[in-house]
Parts: sequence; C-alpha cells; structure tokens
Amino acid sequence: MTEFPEGLNEPAPASRVSKLNVAAIAGIPLAAILFQVYVPRFVDYLSYLELPLLVAVYFALMWRSPVAGVAFGSGIGLAQDSLSPDNPLGMFGIVKTLVGYFAASVSQRVDVENSVVRLVLGFFFFFFHQFFYWVLGRALLGEALDFDLEQTLVVAVLNAVVAVPLYHILDKLRLTP
Repeated sequence: MTEFPEGLNEPAPASRVSKLNVAAIAGIPLAAILFQVYVPRFVDYLSYLELPLLVAVYFALMWRSPVAGVAFGSGIGLAQDSLSPDNPLGMFGIVKTLVGYFAASVSQRVDVENSVVRLVLGFFFFFFHQFFYWVLGRALLGEALDFDLEQTLVVAVLNAVVAVPLYHILDKLRLTP
C-alpha cells in the first residue's frame, strides 16, 4: 500500500466543511448560469469563461461531500442545458456531475484553501470538463466535435486565473462558525 504524506490519508474533519446561506447557495449558481447565457451575447470574449463550472467546482470543494458535489454539479449542468439553445439537454448535466464528484473527492484528501491548489484545480477541472464533453458528444450523440488542444489549454489557464479571485470572493460569503 502506498503511503501518503502526513495528513493526506485522513478524511476532512467536519469543521473544515463550509456552510453558506441558503440565498447564496441558490443565487450564486443562478447568477453564474445567467452570466453564461446572456453576457457573451454582448461581449464575445466572455464566452470563454465557464462560470457555472467554476461555481460547481467551488461548492464541491468546499462541501467536501461527493454526494453533494454530484447533486450540485448535475443541478447546475441541467439548468445550464435548459437555458442554452445550442446544447442537447443532459450533456452539461452529465459532465458537471462528474466534475462535482471528482472535485469533492479531491477536496477530501487535499487542502483546497491554498490559492495555488485552487489555480491548479481550476485548470484541471476545466480541461476535464471540456475533454469529457467532447468524449460524450462523440460517444452519445455521434457528433464530430473538434477538440482543439491548444485553445483548450489557453482557455483552461484563463478560467483557472479567474477561479482564484472568484473563489476568494465566494469565501467571503461563507458563514463563520
């Protein structure tokens, strides 16, 4: 059996699990989805930001529960699918469900309060999201979607850079025990 560095084998204590106001839990994802749907119509460059994904990753990381990550990721993904005229219903739901599960699983083993860790996770989960969207589009829908690796890496860096200050702002909304 492989031994991990000190503290990585232990599950996250209940005191590290974040709590948020119910209005924030409902309002933040709604604002991110509406941003994703409507703002790129006016400013094309903002279409590269995947705010619903970043919010789903944040909540999954902070709650440290794979079940909550799955539920939250699927809810955000299905809401995004229902408001987007271009995507088949369920594609973002499936992909964001996977992202929510894996983000919550990672948060049980790694301290996710560090900005560098958040930067790396933002990059990784954006890339993961895009790759699995491409895989599902080809496998389930039979569409010949393009996966431009260079563009995906650049946009993943952009989303990771946006994730760090966004997560810092969302940290300010957490309830203190």
